[in-house]
Amino acid sequence: MTRGLRVAIVASSSHPIRQPFAGGLESHVWHLARALERAGHTVTLFAADGSDAEAAAAALPVRTFRPSRQACSDPSMPEREFLGDHHAYLGLMLELAESGADRFDVVHNHSLHYLPVAMAPTLPIPMLSTLHTPPTPWLESAVALTGGAGVDFVAVSGHTAAAWEGVVGRPIRVVPNGVDTDAWPLGPGGEGAVWFGRITEEKGTHLAIEAAERAGTPLRLAGPVSDPGYFRTHVEPRLRPGAVDYVGHLPRAALARVVGTSAVSLVTPDWDEPYGLVVAESLSCGTPVVAFARGGIPEIVDEHSGRLVAPGDVAAMARAIGEASDLPRSRVRARALSACSETAMVATYEDCYRSAVREGTARRLREVSVA
Repeated sequence: MTRGLRVAIVASSSHPIRQPFAGGLESHVWHLARALERAGHTVTLFAADGSDAEAAAAALPVRTFRPSRQACSDPSMPEREFLGDHHAYLGLMLELAESGADRFDVVHNHSLHYLPVAMAPTLPIPMLSTLHTPPTPWLESAVALTGGAGVDFVAVSGHTAAAWEGVVGRPIRVVPNGVDTDAWPLGPGGEGAVWFGRITEEKGTHLAIEAAERAGTPLRLAGPVSDPGYFRTHVEPRLRPGAVDYVGHLPRAALARVVGTSAVSLVTPDWDEPYGLVVAESLSCGTPVVAFARGGIPEIVDEHSGRLVAPGDVAAMARAIGEASDLPRSRVRARALSACSETAMVATYEDCYRSAVREGTARRLREVSVA
């Protein structure tokens, strides 16, 4: 029997990994950590204080830093959030460089910070880094300086992989984010539509409201208000009981009930969504998706699970709501089971981990023989 691996998962130093989740990345890390534990691996999590203690077997501390009064008065003093993240990740990477080989087999990086990638060559253990976003200046800088040494990159969609391959300079394996299909069960459907996710302008909450109003379909909104100014200006004035309702930032079970009792799920990104976790969660509930065809979303939604419309085409989305709501819900869920299940994701990550460990061992042996 193959022994379980000791996996250090690196997440956000700013957002705790707990319900209700700050965003899709936090949700993904929580589900992955728990799934790896169930599969027989030992997971240690680096994430902000307040993370769910049951998500992993152990935690790596997030080091905090308070600069002196003199340092704070320096004109070059950066924003405190930037400095806090820098200190936390620097401390983590120094700790892994010093003692990581005694404690872990592999590091799995999910953070969007540059230091894990920049300092990966200093680690005595391999790192797998999942690319959750399009290329960013800071991460590009880290790759440019190191050539991506010490890191095996994977991406959450073919779209995201293609965007990064020119930066990394080599093919990137795709590992779609999986969902726990037992936790997002098949629901009976309902009369109205649902939109859920972080309420920000780039997620296009206001476009979902406009599409539902055009279609004459009741709409429920759920998720954290990540941009209060946007919510006050573009969402709150359009709330009307029974027509457009904001049901709050819900824990997973309550959110799954809302999604499962909706006729359709509207997905309205105003940017190229790297993957679209809400799409996979909707499909798992049997709720057809009507979405703007942006980023990685067309890789998930097919003709049996929803409808894709041109980016920003609210009128087309409104027209597609009725057609999508007639799709058989069991067949919609079947798409989630085949294309974006947690089981398939974990199996693929296990293969990535073991490949990284083998390559790391071979690399160290070559270095010893040369020395």
